[in-house]
Amino acid sequence: MPAQIIETHPAPFASKPIDPVTLEVIENALRNARVEMDATLVRTAMSPGIREQGDAFPLIADHKGRMIVGQFGSFIGGFLAGYEGTIEEGDMFMMSDPYSVEGAISHSNDWMVLLPVYREGRLLAFTAMFGHQSDIGGKVAGSMPIDAHSIFEEGVRIPPVKIYSKGVYNADLVRLIMHQSRKADWCKADLNALIASCRVAARRIEEMAVRFGEDVYVSATEELLARNYRAMKHLISTSIGEAPVSFEDFICDDGMGFGPYRIKCSMWREGETVILDFDGTDPQSPAAINFFLNENMFKMFFGIYMIMVFDPQILFNDGFYDLIEVRIPKGSLLKPNYPAALSGRTHALGRIFDILGGLLGQKTPEFLNAAGFSSSPHLFYSGVDGEGQWFQLFQIGFGGIPGRPMGDGPDGHSLWPGFTNVPNEFLERYFPLVIERYETAPDSGGAGLHRGGNGIHMTYRFTEPGTIAIHDDRWFTKPWGVNGGKPGARARKILEKADGTQTIVGNKLENMAVEAGDMLHFITWGGGGWGDPLQRDPALVAKEVAQGLVTVEGARAYGVVIVDGAVDDAATAMLRTEMTSPDPLPLFDHGGSIEELRATCEAETGLPAPQQPVWRHLAVAAE
Repeated sequence: MPAQIIETHPAPFASKPIDPVTLEVIENALRNARVEMDATLVRTAMSPGIREQGDAFPLIADHKGRMIVGQFGSFIGGFLAGYEGTIEEGDMFMMSDPYSVEGAISHSNDWMVLLPVYREGRLLAFTAMFGHQSDIGGKVAGSMPIDAHSIFEEGVRIPPVKIYSKGVYNADLVRLIMHQSRKADWCKADLNALIASCRVAARRIEEMAVRFGEDVYVSATEELLARNYRAMKHLISTSIGEAPVSFEDFICDDGMGFGPYRIKCSMWREGETVILDFDGTDPQSPAAINFFLNENMFKMFFGIYMIMVFDPQILFNDGFYDLIEVRIPKGSLLKPNYPAALSGRTHALGRIFDILGGLLGQKTPEFLNAAGFSSSPHLFYSGVDGEGQWFQLFQIGFGGIPGRPMGDGPDGHSLWPGFTNVPNEFLERYFPLVIERYETAPDSGGAGLHRGGNGIHMTYRFTEPGTIAIHDDRWFTKPWGVNGGKPGARARKILEKADGTQTIVGNKLENMAVEAGDMLHFITWGGGGWGDPLQRDPALVAKEVAQGLVTVEGARAYGVVIVDGAVDDAATAMLRTEMTSPDPLPLFDHGGSIEELRATCEAETGLPAPQQPVWRHLAVAAE
C-alpha cells in the first residue's frame, strides 16, 4: 500500500491569485534556498567527493512531491508509492536502494535524505538532498566494483527508513549503517550535512509561508509548475516533429572484456505529447554498467536539454511531465531486473545526454551539439600508509565539453555544471601521492569551426603502495563530431613504473596493485568538433598552438600550417584547397562504424577490442 500522510489539519489549500512580483520573489527565494542547501552541504561534509567536488544534488518539491527547483527531477512520487508506512510531522527519511524508489536513486552510493515540511498540521512541501558516499562497504574500497554481478556486492542498501520519527533521532539505525563503511567518519559527517541542508531549505519555506501565507505560497508553486508546462508545450510543438527520429550510442565495454553496449532511443510527437522510446537498447549487462533509469529522471534530462538549447531563461521543474511519455524495455541496460549490479551506471547516465543531443539536433542542425564528456570517470586509490593508517581516495575526472553552435567547448570541464575540481594541494596534503602533471591534453578536442574541448592529462605519482581502480569510458568509441566537425580523442590510461617502463591499462579495472614511485597517467577524452574545421580562423588556431591547446601537427586538421609560431598564409591556402571535398559535410562523424573500430582498435589504442556481448537468455531462445 502507498505511504499514508498524516495531517492534523488536513484542510486543502485555497487557490489564490498571484501577481507577477510575488511570483518573482517566491521563485528567486526558492532558487536561493537551493543555493543555500549546496553551501551548507560543502561547509559541513568531510568527503572530498562532496566537500571538494560537489557530488550532491538538492531538491525542493511542493506538497504533492513535484520538484519546484532542483536538478534530477523528483523521486518523491516513487517514494510515496513504494513506502509502506506513515509520514508525520517531525519525520525525516533516508534511503539509498535504487530498487526501492523506482530508480530515482541510481546506485547505492548515493544517500538521499528527505524531509517533509509541515506547517500548522498541514504538509506544505518536501526538501531533499542526496550525495555520493565515498564508501558504503562491499567487496572493494569505494563500493563501486565494476565486476560486480549483483547489487549485493556493492555495499549496504538502505530502503526508505525514518532517520527521525516525530522528531526523535534513530541513533541505532545510523550506528548500524556506519558500521558497514570503511570511512565511517566521512559517511557520518556527510549524512549530517545532508540533514542540515534539508533543514535549511525547510526554514526558508517556512519563512515564505509566514510572509505570504500558506495558500499564497502553494498557489505560487502551482503557477511555477503551470508556467513551465506552457513554456515546454510551446518548445515541444515548435522543435519536435511527428515523424520518428532515432539515435544510438554506445558504452564501450563492461570492464569484463565485452562491449560495446548499445543505447538506442527514438523520438516523435503525438499531438502535444513527446514519445521517447528506448526499444533497441541492449539487454542488461552481467557487470555493473547497468543504469536503472527512472522515467521522471529522464523527463527532467529531456527538459533540461530542451531548455538549455532553446530557451535558457526557463526555470525547469516538474510541471511539464505530462507532456512526455518514456518507454524503457524491462530487462534492458536501462531497466535491469533486480538484483542487477548498478554501481558503474555513470557511463550510461552521461551517455543519455549525447543521445538527447543527437535526437533533438537532427531536425535543427543549427542547434546540434557534438558528443562531449558524457561521463564522470572515477579513480580509486586505497591502502595503508607507513604509519599504519588507512587511506582512501575517490576522485572524479574532467574532460572536454563538445563543440557547440555558439562556440568552442570548454577544456577540462565536468559533465555536471556544478562540479568542481579537487585542488591538487588538497590531494597532496591528505593522500600519499604527488600530482606531477595537470594540464589539458592538446589536440584531444575534435577539430571544427568550433573546436571540441580538450580532455585532461593528470599524472599521479603514488608515494605508498596500494590498490587502484579506474572507471572510464570512450576508449573504444569516439566522441563524435557534427556538421562536419571531427571526433574528439579517446581516453587513455598508462601505468608508468618507477623504472620508467610504461603499460597501457584498461579504462575499467579493479584491484590493480601499485608501488611507491609508480605513476598513473589518467588521460580523459575530448569533445567532438562542430562545423567545418577549414572554416576556423587560422589566427585563432595559431593562438591555440601558442597556448598549448593545439599542436603544430594538430593545426593541420584545420588546414592551417604553422611555421615558427605564425600562420604560413600561402601554405595554409594550398593545404585547405587540397583538403576541401566536393562531398557534403556529414551530419555526424563517429570516426568509423563499430566493425571498423574493432578492426583498428588495438593498433590505435594499444588494447584489444572488446568482444561482442552474448546474452544467455537470447542465445537460448535462438537455439
